[in-house]
Amino acid sequence: MLAGLRFTSLRLRLVVVFALVALTAAVLASGIAYWLNREAVLTRAQDAALNDFQQEMQNHASALPTHPTQSELQRTAGVMAQSSQHFSVLLIGTDEDGNTVVGNSDLDRFTLEDVPRSLRDAVNRKQNLGEHNSSAYHLYWQRTEEGGTPYLVGGVKVIGGGPTGYMLKSLEPEAEDLDSLAWSLAIATALALVGAALLAQAAATTVLRPVHRLGTAARRLGEGKLDTRLRVSGTDELAELSRTFNRTAEALEKRVADMSARDEASRRFVADMSHELRTPLTAITAVTEVLEEELDAETGSVDPMIEPAVRLVVSETRRLNDLVENLMEVTRFDAGTARLVRDDVDIADQITACIDARAWLDAVELDAERGIMARIDPRRLDVILANLIGNALKHGGSPVRVSVRTEDDGVDDVVIEVHDHGPGIPEEVLPHVFDRFYKASASRPRSEGSGLGLSIALENAHIHGGEITAANSPEGGAVFTLRLPRDIHPEPVAGEENGRDGAGSAARPAGSGGADGTGGASGSGGGRGSGAAGSDAGGKGTEGEDQEK
Repeated sequence: MLAGLRFTSLRLRLVVVFALVALTAAVLASGIAYWLNREAVLTRAQDAALNDFQQEMQNHASALPTHPTQSELQRTAGVMAQSSQHFSVLLIGTDEDGNTVVGNSDLDRFTLEDVPRSLRDAVNRKQNLGEHNSSAYHLYWQRTEEGGTPYLVGGVKVIGGGPTGYMLKSLEPEAEDLDSLAWSLAIATALALVGAALLAQAAATTVLRPVHRLGTAARRLGEGKLDTRLRVSGTDELAELSRTFNRTAEALEKRVADMSARDEASRRFVADMSHELRTPLTAITAVTEVLEEELDAETGSVDPMIEPAVRLVVSETRRLNDLVENLMEVTRFDAGTARLVRDDVDIADQITACIDARAWLDAVELDAERGIMARIDPRRLDVILANLIGNALKHGGSPVRVSVRTEDDGVDDVVIEVHDHGPGIPEEVLPHVFDRFYKASASRPRSEGSGLGLSIALENAHIHGGEITAANSPEGGAVFTLRLPRDIHPEPVAGEENGRDGAGSAARPAGSGGADGTGGASGSGGGRGSGAAGSDAGGKGTEGEDQEK
């Protein structure tokens, strides 16, 4: 019954406590019962034997002459031993010559040496007569044991002159009765212990079954199954606890439903706002491109007084366009509609294409062997790389070192490290580098980036089943580590699009616009992280700046 129970389980503790209480109660009850019965049995046997012996002494020993002969003592002892108590008798007197004579009912079985010395002294000691002592001699007794058998020894002296008598009675029958009683009480104690354990098991099951159901329901609630409810029966404390749980679960479900509805409404608002902003932004972008061409024209048709304002409008329009594209991408991730378009890609070639498209060749050192293949979405990998490298160039400074290696720790992964030579990332900032809109410096709330680049990079890594971590290198500078499963020959996965069909082109050049509306290569801008637009032919690069180091 207890084999499958843990020592720390509540069920086992209940059973042990019940058993200990029952054992203690049973042992105490059995001990008291044994002691009371033992005293009653021994006292009854003792009183009966002593009373009979005293009566025999009065009837027979007192009738002997003051100086009896040995034959008279022997005959009288034999007559006294025939009483109903079946004790042995020893009579001791003195003859007319002053010699000690002894009469024994059992010949040599009961001798004076069998009588304890203290008992003999007490029997032969003459008492002084007084108010509370009307007799010079009294009956004395003592319990002894010989060879494992208990005996009762009694002695008395005939008042007024006469022999001294001793009796010896075996208490073995009473001892056997007491042994039987002890065994009976031990069996009763064992049965009480077993019964208590069974009762404790039943009580624990009755008490713990609702607790177990409550634990299971709480676990299901923690797993997100907010419709979990307990069946309530009764009016005890456990029933009230179940009702409280149901009310709590109902309130939690309503609260989560409200929050989910508000979150969904917020996502729809961001998505709708982003889509609505694209139309005017397209027109504004076209105008700013014309203004930029006028600024770059040799004719100098733009008034020098308004040239700074024009350049600010061009820069801010690009920034707003990048922010809208990032918000749309974040909305896709939140809504779970982002899809992978996988293809077998040479990692070194993909990194080279990303660096070349943004004119970072002079600022980035590449340490990657060609031939390391991975089945990934090239466009999303380009977004990740552009954000990591652009962030390193902007905040860490060149040269930025990009290294590629493979790891086989049970899962075949490709690891890409982006290491800059800047001051590193403050320790208090490290846990937040991938948070959306997080800025490390509160005194510089405005920057060229949207604060979404690294967050989007992390989401793109997650959708591949990978991870990005940020740390400070012991050699100085920050290290961003991208880990992606190579998954070179995967089984078809539902929800993913393979080849060149579907959500976007798998082999689209770095920086080209994606079919899902996301800007192509995500970067921190053009050459050496200057913040200008990338040199890619299609679309503007998604802003890659995320953190102020």
